[in-house]
Amino acid sequence: MAILGEIRKRSWLLLGVIALGLVSFLFNADTFDKMFSKNPNVFGKVNGDDITRDEFNDQLFIMQQQAQQQGQPTKGLEEQAWQILVQSKLIKQQFDKMGLKLTDEIFWSQLQYDPIFAQSQQYFDEKGNFKLQQLKSEIEASQATNPESYSYWLKNKKAIEYRMMARMLFGNLTSGITTSKKEAELMMKFRDDMANIDFVKVDYLEFSKKNNVKVTTQDLADYIKQHPTRFKATASRNLAYAYFPAAPSAQDDAATLNEINKLFLKGTDASNGTENFQNTKNDSMFVELNSDVPFIPQYVSPTQLPAELKDKIATAAIGQTFGPYKEQSLYVVSKLLDKKASDSTLSKHILIAYKGAERSTSNRTKEAAKKTADSLLAVIKADPSKFADGLKLSDEPNAVERNGSVGWTTPASQFAPGYLSFLANNPKGATGLQETAFGYHIINVEDKKSGAMTYKIAHLAKAIKASDKTENQVLTQATRFIQQTEGKSFNQFKSLAEKNKYRFDNPKSVGRFQGTLPGLNTDKDSDVIAWAFDKKRNVGDTDIFTVEGTGDRIVAYVVGKQDEGLADPETVRDQIEPVVKNKILAKKIIEKINAGKYASLDQAAKAFGTTKGSADVNLFNPAVNGAMEPKVAGAAFGVAANKLSQPIEGMTGVYLVVKKSVKTNKLPGDIKQITESINQQNSQQFTGAFLKSLQDNADIKDYRIEVWDKAAQ
Repeated sequence: MAILGEIRKRSWLLLGVIALGLVSFLFNADTFDKMFSKNPNVFGKVNGDDITRDEFNDQLFIMQQQAQQQGQPTKGLEEQAWQILVQSKLIKQQFDKMGLKLTDEIFWSQLQYDPIFAQSQQYFDEKGNFKLQQLKSEIEASQATNPESYSYWLKNKKAIEYRMMARMLFGNLTSGITTSKKEAELMMKFRDDMANIDFVKVDYLEFSKKNNVKVTTQDLADYIKQHPTRFKATASRNLAYAYFPAAPSAQDDAATLNEINKLFLKGTDASNGTENFQNTKNDSMFVELNSDVPFIPQYVSPTQLPAELKDKIATAAIGQTFGPYKEQSLYVVSKLLDKKASDSTLSKHILIAYKGAERSTSNRTKEAAKKTADSLLAVIKADPSKFADGLKLSDEPNAVERNGSVGWTTPASQFAPGYLSFLANNPKGATGLQETAFGYHIINVEDKKSGAMTYKIAHLAKAIKASDKTENQVLTQATRFIQQTEGKSFNQFKSLAEKNKYRFDNPKSVGRFQGTLPGLNTDKDSDVIAWAFDKKRNVGDTDIFTVEGTGDRIVAYVVGKQDEGLADPETVRDQIEPVVKNKILAKKIIEKINAGKYASLDQAAKAFGTTKGSADVNLFNPAVNGAMEPKVAGAAFGVAANKLSQPIEGMTGVYLVVKKSVKTNKLPGDIKQITESINQQNSQQFTGAFLKSLQDNADIKDYRIEVWDKAAQ
C-alpha cells in the first residue's frame, strides 16, 4: 500500500514513464516500419481495388507456364503481368458499372470461345461440339485426385473470367457505335475532293543549317507539360554502366593448351603420370574426372560432330584420337570409341514431374511422383489402352493433343540420356518406367528401324578461362575506374569510359521489374536494378558488381531517378527532341514570315532561298510531295481561292499555301458501303482507345517497389 501511495503522489512520473515507453515503442525501427509501411500483401490499387500479391503471383505463374509451353523465356514477365492485372481490374469495374453479370451459366456456355479452348481441337468432338460435360467431370475429379492440376485450373479460371467480361463489355459498347448518313457523306467528300495548290515550304532541316537551335531541358519539360497524358511515367532509373569482361589472356590460352596436352600425352597427377587420355582403359571415367564437358554415351551422326572431325571420322579407326583443336572457348581432344548403324525409335511417354525437377512447375514431392508413376504403370501394363487416359496426368505441355509422342529419335537426338538409354535397351512394344532430370517417364516403344552410321566419341575438353591473375587485373581496372569516377558527373563517367574504350551503355529508362539490362543480360542485371531502386540511392551513386562464374565486373552509375508522374525530360530527350526542335524552328520561321509581310509566294521563296512548288492534296491522304502534312491539307480546303494563307506549322516545315482550284474525282463505293466501312473501322479502334482512356484517367497506385522484397503477411 505504501508503494501505491507513492505512485499516486507521483502520477506525473508515471505518465512520463508511459510516454517514454510509447515513444520507445513507436520509434523502434521494426515497429515503426510495420505500423506505417505499406501492406506487403497488396502490390497496388486500381481506383481503390486491391491488386494482391497472390493475384499477381497467379497471373505471373500462368504467363510463365504459357511461355514455357511456347518455348519462350520465362523471365522478365513481371511488368506484363502487372499491366494485365491493371487492365483486368479496369474492365471489371466498368463491367459492374454497366450492371452486367457473369453467372455460372454464362461462364460455362461461353467457355468454348475462350482462346485456351477455342484453339485446341482436343476439347471438341468429331462433329465440332464442345465437350463441356467431360471437361467439367475432369475438373471435379482433379479436385480430389490431382490438387495441383485443380489449383492451376482455378488460377486460369480467374483470367478466363476477366476475358469473358471484356468480351461482354466491349460487345455491348461497340453495338452502340453507329455512323450517320451525314458523316458518311462527309467522308466521301473528303475522299473524292482534290485541291490543287501552289506552296512555299521552309524546310526545318535546311533552315536549321543556318539557324542553329539548341533544345534545352526546359524546352523538353514545357512540351511534356502540354501533353501530360502522353508522358505519364512509371518509376524508372536512368543508368549508365561500364563493363569489364574477364576475357582470357594469351597466357591463359597457352596455359590451357599445356594442361590438355599433359592430360592427353603425359598423365594425370592422380595417377602419378601413368594414365593419360591415350592409354586409359576407362575413357568415360577419365573424361568425367578430367574434362570440363561431361561424357556423352550416345552415338551421334557426322553432322553433330565438331568441324575438326566431320571429314575424318568415316575413315578413322577405333581408338584414334584427334587434336588438340580449338572449339569456341575450349581446347578439345577427341577419341573414337565405337561406330555402328543407328537405330531410330518411335516412342511416346507420360511425364510425372516433381518439385525441383528440370523445367518442372509441379509442387508434388519426388516420393509422391514415384508413387503416382508406379500406380499408373501398373494400370497401363494391365490394359495398354489406358495409356491415353494416363496422358491427362502428364506434366508435359500438350501431351494429350500429341498423344504423348516424341516422334522418331536416334541415340544422337537431344534427349535426356536416361530416356535414350531406355529406348536403346528395350524392344518394340515395351512399356516401362525411367527416371530423368525431368521426372518419371512411363515410356512406350512404338516402333524401331535401322539407319545411317553413327559414332560414339569421348571428348576431353578444357575451357579457356581467365586465370586468377587476369581476373585480378580486371578487378584492379574496374576498381580504378570507379575510384576515378566516384562523385563525378555523368559526362565525366561517360568520357572516361569512352576514352579508355571500355564497353559503355546508358539505358535511360530502366524499370524495376524488367529483369535484364539492355546489352548485358548477365545474372547480375537484377541486382544492379534492385540497387538502383534502393530508396537510399541518389543520383551520382556508383557501385561495382561481379558476374558469378566469369569474373566480369560491372560498374554502375545512377544518372537520374524518375518517380511516378510526368516523364523526366532528359529521359525522353531522344524520343521528343526532334519534335521540340521543329517547334522552336517553326516559331522562328513564322516570326520571320510575319515580319516580312510577304504579298506572294514568290517573295517568300526569295526571302528564304527556296522555290515555289505545286501539288494536289486530299484530306483522306494528306501527302504533299511525299511528306504527310494534315495541317497543310486542311488549310488547302480552308483558305479562300487564290489567297495567300497564314503560315502553317507542318510536320517537315512551315508552309505558305495558295489554293488554285478544287476538283471532285468520284471514286467507287456507295453510301451504304462507306457507312459499313466506317462502322467497322471505329469498332476495331474503339477497344484499344477505350481501354487506354480508362487507364489514363484511373487512380492507379503501384506499391511494388516498396513491398516487393518484404515477406507476405
